[in-house]
Amino acid sequence: MKIKEIKVLRGPNYWSVRRTKLIQMKLDLEELEQMPTNKIDGFKERLEHMFPTMIEHRCSIGTRGGFFERVAEGTWMGHVIEHIALELQTLAGMETGFGRTRGTGKEGEYHVVFSYLEEEAGVYAAKASVAIAHSLINNSDYMLGEDIMKLREIREETRLGPSTGCIVDEAAKRGIPYIRLNKHSLVQLGYGVHQKRIRATIASTTGNIAVSIACDKEETKNLLGAAEIPVPKGDVVRTEEGLQESIKKIGYPIVIKPIDGNHGKGNTTNITTWEQAVIAFNAAKNYGKNIIVEKHITGFDFRILVINYKFICAALRTPACVIGDGINTIQYLIDEVNKDPRRGYGHEKVLTQITIDQFTQKMLDDIGYTLETIPKKKEQVFLKPTANLSTGGTSTDVTDEVHPANIIMCERIAKIIGLDICGIDIMATDLRTSVTENGGCILEVNAAPGFRMHIDPSDGLPRNVAEPVVDMLFPKGSTGNIPIIAVTGTNGKTTTTRLTAHIVKTAGYKVGYTTSDGVYIQNQLMMKGDCTGPVSSQFVLKDPTVDFAVLECARGGILKNGLAFQNCDVAIVTNISADHIGLGGIDSMEQMSKVKAVVPETVYPHGYAILNAEDDLVYAMRKGLKCNIALFSMNESNSRIKEHCKKGGYAAVFENGFITIMKGTWKIRVIKVAEVPITYGGKALHNVMNCLPAVLSAYLWRKIGIEDIKLALQTFMPSVTQTPGRLNLFQFKKFKFLVDFAHNPAGLEFLCDFVSKMEGSPKVGIISGTGDRRDDDIRELGRISGKYFEEIIIRQDKHLRGRTAEEMVALLVEGINETKTKDIPVTIIYNEKEAITFAYETAKPGSLVTIMCDVVSEALDLIKNMKEQEDAEVS
Repeated sequence: MKIKEIKVLRGPNYWSVRRTKLIQMKLDLEELEQMPTNKIDGFKERLEHMFPTMIEHRCSIGTRGGFFERVAEGTWMGHVIEHIALELQTLAGMETGFGRTRGTGKEGEYHVVFSYLEEEAGVYAAKASVAIAHSLINNSDYMLGEDIMKLREIREETRLGPSTGCIVDEAAKRGIPYIRLNKHSLVQLGYGVHQKRIRATIASTTGNIAVSIACDKEETKNLLGAAEIPVPKGDVVRTEEGLQESIKKIGYPIVIKPIDGNHGKGNTTNITTWEQAVIAFNAAKNYGKNIIVEKHITGFDFRILVINYKFICAALRTPACVIGDGINTIQYLIDEVNKDPRRGYGHEKVLTQITIDQFTQKMLDDIGYTLETIPKKKEQVFLKPTANLSTGGTSTDVTDEVHPANIIMCERIAKIIGLDICGIDIMATDLRTSVTENGGCILEVNAAPGFRMHIDPSDGLPRNVAEPVVDMLFPKGSTGNIPIIAVTGTNGKTTTTRLTAHIVKTAGYKVGYTTSDGVYIQNQLMMKGDCTGPVSSQFVLKDPTVDFAVLECARGGILKNGLAFQNCDVAIVTNISADHIGLGGIDSMEQMSKVKAVVPETVYPHGYAILNAEDDLVYAMRKGLKCNIALFSMNESNSRIKEHCKKGGYAAVFENGFITIMKGTWKIRVIKVAEVPITYGGKALHNVMNCLPAVLSAYLWRKIGIEDIKLALQTFMPSVTQTPGRLNLFQFKKFKFLVDFAHNPAGLEFLCDFVSKMEGSPKVGIISGTGDRRDDDIRELGRISGKYFEEIIIRQDKHLRGRTAEEMVALLVEGINETKTKDIPVTIIYNEKEAITFAYETAKPGSLVTIMCDVVSEALDLIKNMKEQEDAEVS
């Protein structure tokens, strides 16, 4: 048994549109294909012993213990590994439960698919689950605890913290999309021009000056003091001499902390001796040269949270501690506290386990205790100098007890500092009375305050503090989205995408779009190459200048990573034809249709899926969709179109020489096809078809009028600028050169139909095959070429994709020989550049040379250079 491949899916995908975070592992069971679980002695018992909690796995049986029943009956190892991978993550504090195991079509080979919360943990769980299965089969020892601990560590290293995470979750509930911009806590909420960013609990609306002031504790204290806010007396020192002078002035007890520290780092409280002061001073210097010395204020530690300059909530914070019982040691009491089921590793639970570190040892040393000391009954022994939850502290919600004067004071503080998300630390006897009256002080003002103590307090009412943050960033119900039109299918995707983007741009939008030849932002090429996957889509959605996205979504990206977006406004499916069959586990047209159907399945309920009514597989996609349906066809008499429009539906058709929108039984004639340049006067029927969904998508967006659509169609030229590699015609002195990206039988059939209507003779075709296609797909390219071209030059792709050039040429020749009715000169020149040069040098007067180009940019550059040289010679 071995892993052949692991893919991380991050968006709507082949397996599930709703469950976007999936691991897809290709697993070869090898000899275990003949050994289901009921044929492996003791396997079920060992599995139950290692994972007793799997009793909760219901599996397809649907009852508690269902999975164990399946194991007893006999199930295959891929299915077992799916459940192990899920349970491993759950045991490590990442509860998740979706899984599927399906055969790839090859004997003994399976796709094991399961959900994850953190992708690195998901990949680790995939690999570990196979190793665990091996150990269970062989009845060998396995250190399961090490895997669980490693998964916990990965979780803590990679996941969003509880503060950032709760904001993201709140945004997601409102339909606001998000993109994690790095491995830490920088997150984009919303798309394009409407995006906002957060880092932990600092937002893109938070002022840099305010953060700078909050990070400078002395500056903060000076500003607050000047505003008659109570702050502790203190000095800033840099040397031990300065420290000594400050202590003489302030008097013990004191607090020492770095001037620009945060989260309690370098802080020491309740210092009562010079020896303690020196140690604390040196500890603080690890975080900066400037050290604050303040009077130690007695009382309770409170945190007030102010968001958008409004009081939100308050919490009482208690440092990690134990309460003596007069019988047991401090170590014993710590262990007992850590048994609380609410305490876990890192941030996995409401509370964090208490660990023994240098701060704990110091605090015990200061009072003459050790871990073996037995404290008196009801004696409270503090174990940490600060009340941070991450070090084992606890919090109690006291929001409803805060005096109105304290609320006003805290809102003033947020305004004085300028922090729209502000955490205020107060030391006071209580907050039921005014701090100015009970002798309390403002200790600190925090940028990026932690939310965990409020969303999961140890005691009291949890507060949804993420809600006011999202309200502030996206007021009045805004979702932060921009319009998205997604285009998929086999043929015509790129031209349809480009034309749609051109219509949208003509209507005044700032468009970002992705195609098979690059990513464009406002018509500027940003990335070259095949950019039809999720990385390219995210590039557009992350761009802060874009207010409309048109995204070409190809098979490869959907299968490899899923889509980059959860929802779109309009989805176009051009057609499904025999291309890429046999790749990526997709072995039939029906499976390919399921891949492409992922795109229309993401359309918002109020949006539209625009489907090709002439394609049975595409038309069938309408079943089960939860959005509106619109159709297009080259034939207005298509029975599907007529039935759809009879019910009041929308469609786009080619009728009586016009591109026409059907609105129920009404017709809106947009433009004569003869006036649309990319149709070459109507000769390029496939481009007429490409116009139909593009026009319909713009019209259904509602905010784009017919006049804008018409103008865009008239100004969209078949050129190397607007449609590179798509019907690019070059007029040389004695002949014409036509360049097109047709690379599958359906595409070549469309191209050749157009060529047959063009003037020029003889018609010469420069053709090639693609190595990762089926034999008969390559032969079919030869058959079509033999039917239409009078001379053929066979060259070969730059990327052979698993075959030799000789193999592909032989298959093309076979196809040509099957269909030709007369002798057709066939020349074989493997190199594309040499083949183009040969065609140029041997072209007969009046001929039309057509090339199926491989690397579009290289072919176009070569032909443009030839044209420029010829023009220069003529002049």
